[in-house]
Formats: sequence, structure tokens, C-alpha cells
Amino acid sequence: MAKKPTPLRIIPLGGLDGIGKNMTVFEYGSDMVLVDAGLMFPDDEQLGIDLVLPDYTYVLENEDKLRGIIITHGHEDHTGALPYLLMDLQPKVPIFSTKLTLGLIEGKLAEHRIRSPRFKEVSDGMQLTLGAFRISFFAMTHSIPAALGVCMETPAGTVLHTGDFKLDQTPIDGKTPNYQAINQFAAQGVDLLLSDSTNAANPGFTPSEAAVGPALRHIIKNAPGRVFVASFASHIHRLQQVCDASVAVGRKVVVTGRSMVTNTRIARELGYLHIKDEDIIDAYEVDDIPDDKIVVLCTGSQGEPLSALSRMANGEHKSLSITEKDTVIISATPVPGNEKSVAGIVNALSKIGCAIYDKNQSLVHVSGHGSQEELKLMLAMVKPTYFMPVHGEAMHLRAHARLARKMGIPQENIFIADNGDALEMRNHVVRIGEPVDSGVVYVDGLSVTDADPVVLRDRQKLSKDGIVTCVVTVSHRSHKTRDIEIYSRGVSFANDEELARDAQDVVRSRVDKNSDADVGVDQLRKGVRNGLSNFLWNRTHTRPMVIPVVMEV
Repeated sequence: MAKKPTPLRIIPLGGLDGIGKNMTVFEYGSDMVLVDAGLMFPDDEQLGIDLVLPDYTYVLENEDKLRGIIITHGHEDHTGALPYLLMDLQPKVPIFSTKLTLGLIEGKLAEHRIRSPRFKEVSDGMQLTLGAFRISFFAMTHSIPAALGVCMETPAGTVLHTGDFKLDQTPIDGKTPNYQAINQFAAQGVDLLLSDSTNAANPGFTPSEAAVGPALRHIIKNAPGRVFVASFASHIHRLQQVCDASVAVGRKVVVTGRSMVTNTRIARELGYLHIKDEDIIDAYEVDDIPDDKIVVLCTGSQGEPLSALSRMANGEHKSLSITEKDTVIISATPVPGNEKSVAGIVNALSKIGCAIYDKNQSLVHVSGHGSQEELKLMLAMVKPTYFMPVHGEAMHLRAHARLARKMGIPQENIFIADNGDALEMRNHVVRIGEPVDSGVVYVDGLSVTDADPVVLRDRQKLSKDGIVTCVVTVSHRSHKTRDIEIYSRGVSFANDEELARDAQDVVRSRVDKNSDADVGVDQLRKGVRNGLSNFLWNRTHTRPMVIPVVMEV
């Protein structure tokens, strides 16, 4: 009986259930390569959670196979899980990416006190071999410089991963996608294409980043006071356009917000952001310069409560404030889930009376992801035999799959996967393989732990209905009630004395009822919880968390 050929396994561990935590495993025999290691920010239901990571247990279980980690670009949803992964890996694994991306990662690792990482700089057109993988890198345009796509050749077949991209013909740095490389890979034959699906539901083309510049310059030039521009700190192209517009109309640039200060410094040092020293000033120097000569670059485009824009809007920033004469530009689109937070900042700014511009009023933002026509062009160039949409929510993946079907890829050759699903390629033929365990890991303060639904449910309960603590002192011999004290936090009936007396009566009745029976403290505690919880529901129609404490004296 002939032995089955070794398959190339493609296993997405994240990125297929939302915009974030992108991570994909490529495994062939005793060799494994990881592409991206991103995070996702928590939604409103994940109370107290700081970050959401993909569950990379499969990588740790096979760490002896891991030959390298490839990072396609410097955004958090592709780099943010890297510090946690590196802390859990025993061997020091090389990290491959561009100079800018490695610079941003280095700062992130330093915050986690990870020293001497094995960085390997790569660039457009470079090739390298990692075990059975022959890997080629090609330039793509995105909302951050130095974004890469990856082509992997293995004995089982060839896979092309676009990374995040749009087909921008007039990028700010002049570096267009490497169409020659993409077409060369296509001529050699691409078996499987993995392509960015973020804007798969948007018709047409995504406007060029260069289209934002004139709108920014017009607003900055005509603003009567200071101009505050909130953007992603990693959107170096956007920051460059703000700097160019500011200098062109005679304004100085101030940078505030920890990540904004860090990223602008790194980008300037590495030659990706160009502004003269005399045109960029410290936030404490603004009082010496007229308001109509200042532009402030700041964080806060996603409504983050501790961001620079949020603190300025609420009058809590240590050196800058926003007045009714000023202008605020929100140069970003809210990430799904952040709409309410952004609306909160806009309302706070509206109360101040300043002028506010976002993408609804002016072309101050364009996406970094390709729309339908660009995605179709990518499919037309690559001509893959098989296709798997990546990077998006379910609606984006399915919309991208429909585009692939229109482009002539048979339905049976299109795979809409979930995190943990696996594709297997043998002799250039792709089939669904055995899935692996997947999920999410929460960063909760100093702990990095699996999702615990009980903890999150308790936090949600506390946030909605509060907490009631009932301390009952009973006689050691008779189990008769001696004293009852009820405390509450975050409940609407906290000062209702009549309700408190009735609650004590209910608890006393429940405890004394069991005093003659041979019951233990645990049973008494359970009786107090159930009795008090039912009473509060009947009287208030709320279900606060009830914590019973029974002490024998």
C-alpha cells in the first residue's frame, strides 16, 4: 500500500471571527511557520478584560517544529500577541519582518522586558528557506508603510497570503504593490490564495491615501485656532500627511499620547516619517506659540477613555486643552464595537463647542483595505486553484467567497473556515483536514488565562444589578439567629430602610426554620442566598449578586 504524501496543513488560529487577533499556522512534516500574532480589543461584554488573544496552544505543543514567525505589518491586530507568545515559547524563534515593523515590535517587547529577540529583517523581493518552506516576500500597500505579502512554496504546493492590503496606485511613500512578483507567482502556479476580506462587502475601489491630503490641508489652513488630529498611532502615512499640511501652512506639530509619541519617534529614526526638528515641538511649549500656528497629533480616534483626545475633551490632560475656537479632526473609522465610545468623545467635544470633522463631513479618512474591485483584481492576477478568505467577520468572509465564485473559482474550491479549522494540501490538491483546539485567551491585569464564562458572567451581573452582602451570626448550639447585617453596593434600593427590615425578617425566618434540623453552615448559607435573592426579585425585580456569610458564635 502506497504511503500517503506529507500534507501541508494551513491552520488559522485567529482572524476569522472578527477584525483582529490574526494568526495562521503553516505546517509541513517536522517544520512549522507562523504568520502574524495579533490581538483584539475587548467588547463591552468582556468587562475588566484588557486584551483578547488567540489561543496558541497548538503552537506551544509543536514548538520544536517552529522555524520562524513572519509578521506581515506593524498593526496591533498582527503583532499584539507576540510578547505573550514569546514569553511562553521555550526556544528563541526568529521573527521576520520589515525594518519599521521590527522597530515597532522592539518597543512592544521592551515594555514586557523581553530582551534580545532574534530579529531578521526582510524586504520586498527577498527570499529565504525555513525547513521545507521556500518563502518569498512582496510589497503591498496598506495604511502603514512596509506591509508585506508572503508566498510559500512547499513540496505539497504553493500558498500565497496577501496580508492586509489595498491596491493604492498613488501611495504616500511612492511604493506601489509589487505586481510583477504577484504575476510571477501566478505564472508559476498558486494552489491556494489567502486574501484580506475586511472590505469585501464594499463595492468599487478604496480611495487612495493621497486623497486625504487636500482635505486635511484645507481644514488646517482655515482653522481659526489649534487643530487636533486624532488618528491611529501606527498610521504613519496619515501622520506624514498631517505633518506635510501643517508645515505647508506654517504650523508647528505637537505630538501627544504615549503610543503616538513612541511610533512617531521610531518612524522618524528609521526614515519612514519626514519632518524637520524645528517643525515638531514639545506639548509644554505650545503656550509660547499662537493658537493658529499649532497642530496637535494625538491618540483617541477609537474613543479610548485614557487616550490623549479623551483626556483633553474632559479637561484632564496635563498640558493641553480644547476650547470652542479649536478644530478637531477624527481621522479614522471606529473599529466594530468602538462606535459608542467614539460617539461619547464627539458629544464631549460638542459640549465644548469646537468644530469637529470626521469622514462624514470631509474626506479626512480612507480605509487601508481593498474594496470589491481590488479583491477581484487580486483574484484575477493570482489565478488560484483554491481560495480561503481571511481577516474578517463571517459576513466579510462570505462576501469575499461570493466574489471568488464570480471570478470563476468553483464553489467546491472555496473554503470558508473557522478558527481552528485546518486545510490539508497534498500534491497541489486542497481538502478539509482535522481541526485543532482553538479559542481565545484573555489578558486580565497581570494574568493571561483561558476564557472563564463564570467570571465574566459575575462581572456582568455586578455591573447591572450590584452586590448585596448578608452577614448572619447564629448560635453554635441552637443555630438560632443572633444578628443580621445587610450591606449593598451598586443597588437602586440601598437607602430603603423598610426593604432592609423586611429582608432581615426573610433571612431570620429562613435560618430559624432550619435551626431544628441537623444542617451545616453550608446549607444555611445556601438557604440565605436563595431566600434573599427570591425576596429581592419579588420586591425590586432585580437580581443583585448575593454573598451570604454565616458565622457561628
